[in-house]
Amino acid sequence: MNFQALVTPAEGLSALSADTLLIVLPADGGEVGDKVIDQALQSALKQGDFERKAGRTLYLHGLSGVKAQRIVLVGARDGSAKSVKAAIGQGVAALKGRAVKHLAVCLGGVVESGHAESVVLAMEQAAYHYSHTKPSAEAPQLPAKVSLVAGKNDLAAAKSGLTRGQAIAAGVSLAKETANRPGNFCTPTYLGEEAKRIGKEHGMTVKVLDRKAVEKIGMGSFLSVAQGSDEPLRFIIMEYTGAAAKAAPIVLVGKGITFDTGGISLKPGAEMDEMKYDMGGAASVLGTMRAIGELKPKINVVALIPACENMPSGRATKPGDVVTSLSGQTIEILNTDAEGRLILCDALTYAERYKPAAVVDVATLTGACVIALGAHHAGLYASDDQLGEDLLAASRTAQDPCWRMPLDEEYDEGLKSNFADMANIAGRAGGSITAAKFLQRFTRKYAWAHLDIAGVAWKGGAQKGATGRPVGLLTHFVLARAGYKG
Repeated sequence: MNFQALVTPAEGLSALSADTLLIVLPADGGEVGDKVIDQALQSALKQGDFERKAGRTLYLHGLSGVKAQRIVLVGARDGSAKSVKAAIGQGVAALKGRAVKHLAVCLGGVVESGHAESVVLAMEQAAYHYSHTKPSAEAPQLPAKVSLVAGKNDLAAAKSGLTRGQAIAAGVSLAKETANRPGNFCTPTYLGEEAKRIGKEHGMTVKVLDRKAVEKIGMGSFLSVAQGSDEPLRFIIMEYTGAAAKAAPIVLVGKGITFDTGGISLKPGAEMDEMKYDMGGAASVLGTMRAIGELKPKINVVALIPACENMPSGRATKPGDVVTSLSGQTIEILNTDAEGRLILCDALTYAERYKPAAVVDVATLTGACVIALGAHHAGLYASDDQLGEDLLAASRTAQDPCWRMPLDEEYDEGLKSNFADMANIAGRAGGSITAAKFLQRFTRKYAWAHLDIAGVAWKGGAQKGATGRPVGLLTHFVLARAGYKG
C-alpha cells in the first residue's frame, strides 16, 4: 500500500478524489464538516440506522454530490490513537469484498502523528496473511493507495506518523511472518539468513556465528541447550551505527528457540505445536532492527540473538547436569524446559563487551507470566528505574502495553543450589519473577530490562498466529532514546 497525507479540500470531503471514504466518528465528537455527508449522517441517526458508538458502522453507496462512490462511517470510543486504530480496523472489515483502490481516511478534529501511525498499523493488521506453507490462502483485497486527510496545520504531523507507522508495520509483519513459519522452515539457520538480508538492505554489520565460534567464545550455557538437536545453532550479531562509533549502544537481546519440546523435561503433547513461537523474542528483535534500519535514528543499536532448538536425544542435557556459563558462573539445570534463560544468560554476558547504555532482552520466557498478566500486558522487569520508565512510556505510545514487575532480592532465595552457583529454576510461586532474577545475575555491569512476552507474542485457538509484539514498543523506545524527530 502507498500511504500519503492530503489536505482537506476547501469544498469539503465530498470533493475528495478517492473511490472510498472511511470516516471515523468519535462518540463525543461533532459533525463531519461536510454538508452532504452530515445530512446523510443525521438522517441515519434519526432513522436508527447508525449509532455513534464504538464499533458501529454505516455503509453508504453512490451518495449524490459526493465524488467517492463508497462511504463508511465508523464509530470510535474517543479521539485517541488507540480508538482510531480499532475503528479503522472495523471500517476496513466493513469494506471486505469491495474493489477499493484509493481509500481516504478522515479522522475529524486534530490529526496527530500517533493517529497517523495508528492508521498504518490498522491497515497492516488487515493486510497481513500467512501463505508460505499455505499457497491456497488468498490475500485480502486492500486499496493500493491510502490517503490520510488532515488540516494544513496537521499535515507535517500526519506525514511524520505515516512514515514511522510504515517502518513499524514492516517490522511487525516481518516478526509475524518469521514466527508463524513452522519449525522445519524457521530454523536457526533461517534466522541468521534473515538477519543478513536485513543488514544488507539497511547497511548494518551482521555476523552469524556457528557452533565452533560459540564454543571458542565459551558460551557453555547456550551450548547445553543446543546439544540435543541435530539442527545447527546460530549466534546472530547485528550492529546498526547511527551515531558516533564510540557512542554507547542500546543492546536488544532476543530469545531464539525455534522449537521447544522441553528437552528431557518433555512438555505435554497438547498445543506443543505452538512452541514454534518460542522464538518470538528473536522475531521481534529482527522486526525492530528492520524498522530502525528504515527510520535511521541517530543512535547505535546492537541486536544479539542466540538461536537453537531444545530437543530430547541421547546427547541432550539432563536434569541435574551442571554447566558453566560465559560469565564463569555455574548452573545446575533442574529442568531442561527452563532453557530460554540458559541461552539468554550467555548473550547478556556477551553484551558487556559493547559497554552498552542499556540492554533489553525479549523472551517468551515463562508460562507463569501468562498466568500473572494474561494476554494483554507483557511483563517488564528493570534493574534501572529510568530504563523501566522509558520502556513503559514507549509501551503507551506504541499501544503495546507492558506492566512493571518486582525484582526484590528475596526472590533470589529459590535459585540456590548445593552443586552450582545457582539453579536454573525455583519453585512454582512467582515463576516469572525468579526467571528474571536468574537473568539479572548476568547483568550487573549495565542498566538492564527484561520483557517476558509469553502471553502476548502469539494467539492460540481459531485465531492462531503471531502478533508481532513488541516491535512497536522496542522501536518507540529506541526512537525516544535517539531523540528522533522524524
